[in-house]
Amino acid sequence: MGQSKKIVIANWKMKLGVPQSVDLAKGLKNISANNVEVAVCPSFVSLTEVAKVLSGSVVKLGAQDCFWEASGAYTGEVSANYLREAGCEFVIIGHSERRQYLAETNEMVHKKIKMALAANLIPVLCVGETFEQRQNGAKDYVIIEQTTKALEGLEVGPDQRVIIAYEPVWVIGSGQAIDPQEAAASHQVIRQSLFDIFPAPSINNNFSVIYGGSVDGENISYFTELENIDGVLVGGASLQVEAFKSIIKNV
Repeated sequence: MGQSKKIVIANWKMKLGVPQSVDLAKGLKNISANNVEVAVCPSFVSLTEVAKVLSGSVVKLGAQDCFWEASGAYTGEVSANYLREAGCEFVIIGHSERRQYLAETNEMVHKKIKMALAANLIPVLCVGETFEQRQNGAKDYVIIEQTTKALEGLEVGPDQRVIIAYEPVWVIGSGQAIDPQEAAASHQVIRQSLFDIFPAPSINNNFSVIYGGSVDGENISYFTELENIDGVLVGGASLQVEAFKSIIKNV
């Protein structure tokens, strides 16, 4: 089950209400993406309406988070099973904004990924260093620790997938992407850490590593042309139809 297509995932964050999300989905519904796997991740409240719009489209649906239990008295949380029922195929887990603002830990991320896999969702695990960690020479250590603690001990079935998104925290929202070769080097660190956890055939067939951080239509090809980069996670540039179409076109 090798992943031959490049992956483009849009994270709409808390930027769009339901009407705006529906309008954006309508603008993307009929895109041509023969060699690209495309998914959009609206806010929870927009999921069902966006799912209706994207019915029959090549554009797939994802969520921005899930909880680590299937159901229960967990006020404010959303089950991975419910996301699947709403039409989701992907779920972003461990985004740096959740780690920063909501004190999400590696242990929480691990449990969420386990639950996502149990619900037959494709988890998109976000890892990446802060500027301070980068300055202190701890970048590789942070990436390895986040990847290992999130995935160690998990069973990934032969028909399941895991996507790891390398997002250097200090780049997100800055408008300035890092050097593509530096991103590729970090992706190699991630892949090497996977070999310490999973058998080689599983890594080749079931895992993808993508880049996120100030990606746009002009710089996208510099990243996706590199062997270690399987696609991109897009933030701000995914909020406008033409800007996002440009990314898909230039992958």
